[in-house]
Amino acid sequence: MRAGVRPDAGTQDGGASRPAVLLDCDPGHDDALAILLAGATTELVGITAVSGNAPLERTLHNALIVTQIAGLDVPVVAGADRPLVAEPRHAAFIHGESGLDGPELPPLTREPAGGSAVRFLLEAASARDDLWLVATGPLTNVALALREDPSLAGRLRGISLMGGSYGPGNVTAAAEYNIFADPEAAAIVFDSGARLVMAGLDLTHRFRIDAERQAALRALPGAAARFAAELMTAYGDAYARSFGPDVGVPLHDPCAVLAVTHPELFEVELRHVAVELTGTHTRGMTVVDRRPGERGAEPNVEVLTDLDHATAFATLAAALAGYA
Repeated sequence: MRAGVRPDAGTQDGGASRPAVLLDCDPGHDDALAILLAGATTELVGITAVSGNAPLERTLHNALIVTQIAGLDVPVVAGADRPLVAEPRHAAFIHGESGLDGPELPPLTREPAGGSAVRFLLEAASARDDLWLVATGPLTNVALALREDPSLAGRLRGISLMGGSYGPGNVTAAAEYNIFADPEAAAIVFDSGARLVMAGLDLTHRFRIDAERQAALRALPGAAARFAAELMTAYGDAYARSFGPDVGVPLHDPCAVLAVTHPELFEVELRHVAVELTGTHTRGMTVVDRRPGERGAEPNVEVLTDLDHATAFATLAAALAGYA
């Protein structure tokens, strides 16, 4: 058994029940894959959209489009349209102005569910005691929900998030985008006392789409898989323009889903993680305390450090093919 396996998390292997998941996201190419993966491997109780990779009206539209293409019958609810304190910062340099640049998107025929993301999240967590919150965008919606009802931290099975890093960021030298986009919200979440599972850049950069895997995606049957392959082609082109041709295409957001559905794929370290709010060069940094023994602060996060990327990709491919 790999270090850090969490046997209490749900999995699809061996006929076990699907974990109940609410997905909070800002689609975003890799968020779209996270939606498709969650739709195939979890009991997806709903999706909440947040401003992040693109403005809220686009991320909400994109979440609806992904569910429409996949035929997923789940409520999609609008959330926060800006960070708690800072001005919005979007990621058009990777995801384009639409958030899903690349594929030709069909006309939208679905409508968002009514109400707010915060109310939807709180009610979903009150209705059951086994809910995982998977957060793959800025943590604004999650922080607002915790601020309205701090007891949410103890009612959730856990929060599996994509964000942060041990080392270099991808927006600044220190900060990863999701945390940098709303560090005040991230600080509330990391200080909440909730069970946190963190898929940071150190982990997600180990799960990449290369030319061989691109070809494997293109060979999968069905509209959802074809859409995913087109997304990854555009995503790869954007990464090559921004970070160089040899970087590959990291699948950030699916890692946060897989950490819930297939925890056996990951290695984990228990660490204390704090969010820097005021540093001139380090605002948005996740400060991971890696000091040995009793010198380190009390752990508050399960930090994912490695994964079986071959099995992770096979799991993703099988999920996409299943929509056919």
